[in-house]
Amino acid sequence: MSVIYSIGATAAITLGVFIPVWAILNNFAKRRDRRPEVLPPRAERVLILGASSGIGRTLAHRYAERGAKVCAVAQWHGLDTLIVAAGVSALRPVLEIAGVEGPSVTQPGLDGIRRVEDVAMAAIKGNYLGPLLSVVTMIPLMRSTSISPSVLLISSLGAVIPAPTRAIYGSSKAAAYILYQALSIEHPSVNFSHVLPSTVEGNFRASAVDGGLVREADPNQSGLKREAVAKRCIRAIDEREKIVFVPAFFRFAQLLSWIWPSYLERKAAEKYHFTPT
Repeated sequence: MSVIYSIGATAAITLGVFIPVWAILNNFAKRRDRRPEVLPPRAERVLILGASSGIGRTLAHRYAERGAKVCAVAQWHGLDTLIVAAGVSALRPVLEIAGVEGPSVTQPGLDGIRRVEDVAMAAIKGNYLGPLLSVVTMIPLMRSTSISPSVLLISSLGAVIPAPTRAIYGSSKAAAYILYQALSIEHPSVNFSHVLPSTVEGNFRASAVDGGLVREADPNQSGLKREAVAKRCIRAIDEREKIVFVPAFFRFAQLLSWIWPSYLERKAAEKYHFTPT
């Protein structure tokens, strides 16, 4: 009981100190000049990579409604906003992909290892190489043609909070997330925003590179609405916000991973109905 009390007291004290400090720092972190005041929405040129479905498609509609010039290919002589919304998803545990889960198999075979490699390469190509090549290609154009260049990476909560059965997906998303943060330091004249949503409605996992069943609750019933995420993305760009968690309370999950990691791991296993073998 004393151990539980100690953990609870530590958590309460930490949150009591962290929340006010976070609020102050977050307030100072936002640039005071709103982007629409510098670059009117009707003059904005927006390139969305991954606009065929999901959040990307919804963003394309919302920007079009604002009067922005939206295109899937950079056909103008300049660019103001780059949004990277594309990616692939990997759901099953690595060992399951390799064919080692099950009572009768104890070692991964060559075919299983190759399956893991194929899945990993597909995830890297969609979640890391795609965002990498896109941003390094477009930054020079944006810097030379826009009065307010901005890049938005739609990442995932899985990039910063580990999830069982999504190791490949999360690690590839994390790589792109760190990449864009580093690029934001290297290119201070370009505003970089990162949106980290939890599970979003839709059937995007039907095209997962590794197949397999969806383990968590039905995204179409419990997931975030695409419209809400798209609106939050646009707000992040307009307000020049750096890191945005959707929902916002997941920002504190990272703090929880420092002070009570076993609890976070247990809840992640419950969410994905994962039982170690």
